[in-house]
Amino acid sequence: MQTLRVNGYDMAYLEVGRGPPLVCVHGSLCDFRIWSAVLGPLTTKHRVIAVSLRHFFPEHWDGASDTYSIAQHVDDVIGFIEQLDSKPVDLMGHSRGGHISFRVAQRRPDLLRRLILAEPGGELDATLDPAFRGGPSPLAARFAASAEKIAGGDIDGGLAYFLDTLEGPGAWNRLPASPKQLLRDNAMTLIGQVRDNRPPFSKADAEAIRTPTLFIGGGNTKGTLPQVLRALAAHVKGSTTAMIPGTTHPMFEQAPQKYCEIVLEFLAAN
Repeated sequence: MQTLRVNGYDMAYLEVGRGPPLVCVHGSLCDFRIWSAVLGPLTTKHRVIAVSLRHFFPEHWDGASDTYSIAQHVDDVIGFIEQLDSKPVDLMGHSRGGHISFRVAQRRPDLLRRLILAEPGGELDATLDPAFRGGPSPLAARFAASAEKIAGGDIDGGLAYFLDTLEGPGAWNRLPASPKQLLRDNAMTLIGQVRDNRPPFSKADAEAIRTPTLFIGGGNTKGTLPQVLRALAAHVKGSTTAMIPGTTHPMFEQAPQKYCEIVLEFLAAN
C-alpha cells in the first residue's frame, strides 16, 4: 500500500503490474481490496492502480465530519489522476465508484482514455425515468435505515440490512468471513453516504460523455441498478454494454475471469 497527498488528504492506493494505467474506484462500504479477485488477469496487460476513497479503509472514520460526499470524492479522483506520471488513464468504477467515475468523465475527459462503469449507482431524473417523482428513492431510504443502525452501534445489523437490500434476504448470513470484515472496516462510511445529496443522472449528463465507455452488469442483478445502467447506456454515444450471466451486483467477484476478459477486450480495442 502507498499513499498520495490529494486535496489535503493522504489517499491510500495499491499499485500492481506494468503497462497502461488502469485506475479502479470501489463502491459503497468497500476499499481497494475489493478488486483482489481481478488483479491477476488485469495486471498481465495493465498497471492497475486501485484507490481507497477519502474516509474508507485503511482510515477508521467516525462518520462525524462533512468531508464525505460524491463531490469530494470526484475532486479527489481527479486530483489523484492529475498527479500520476502517465496520462490519460483508463478509469473503472463499480457501483458508487461508477457514479464517481461517470462524474470524472463529465468534468475532465482530457484525463481519460477509456471508461468502464460496472453497474453505476445513483438515481435517474425525469429525463431518463418517466416514473420519476422526486425525493429519496426506496433504495436510498433503506440505506438510511442501515446507516441509522450502524450509527446506533449495531454494525452487523446495519450491514445485514444493507446487503440484503442489494442481494436479497439472507445475503449477509451467506457471506464468508473475509468479505464481512471488509464491510465492517468501512461501515461508518454509510453514515456519510446518506448525507451525500448526489445529483440524479440526466439525459444531458449521459449525452455529455465523450470518452469511449463500457457498461458491465450482472445478468441477475435486481432492483434499480439495471434500470440505471440501461438508461445511461442508451444515451452515452457509442457505448458498449456487456451483461455477465449468472451474476449479481458484485459481478467481478462472482465471475472474475469473464469480467476480466470483457474489460481487457474493451481496453485493447482501437
